[in-house]
Amino acid sequence: MDANEILDYCLAKKGVEETFPFDKETLVMKVGGKMFLLMPLEKQPLSIAVKTDPEWSAELREKHTQITGAYHMNKTHWNSVVCEGLKRALVMKLIDSSYELIFNSLPKKVKEEVLNA
Repeated sequence: MDANEILDYCLAKKGVEETFPFDKETLVMKVGGKMFLLMPLEKQPLSIAVKTDPEWSAELREKHTQITGAYHMNKTHWNSVVCEGLKRALVMKLIDSSYELIFNSLPKKVKEEVLNA
């Protein structure tokens, strides 16, 4: 997947906003004001940072050399994913999982606002 495909995939999800809170090169996708994906646009090969369940993180890191603990993030929960060489379906599953983990952690009122937007 390329950066535009990832951006479009994320923006198709309910309540997602595209932000640049850190700098002009690091795209941060948020739901309910909380980030679920980071993508440094200038970095090659393309990589993303996503949140995953800690047990799944360990399994992913064992199976795929492209998946490691995310730089400057809690490495128990966040993974850096080099998209090159990974199946599109896995990248999409990682994005979906990250979105769901963040969405499910939102307060009930914020969830309702996202769903009704």
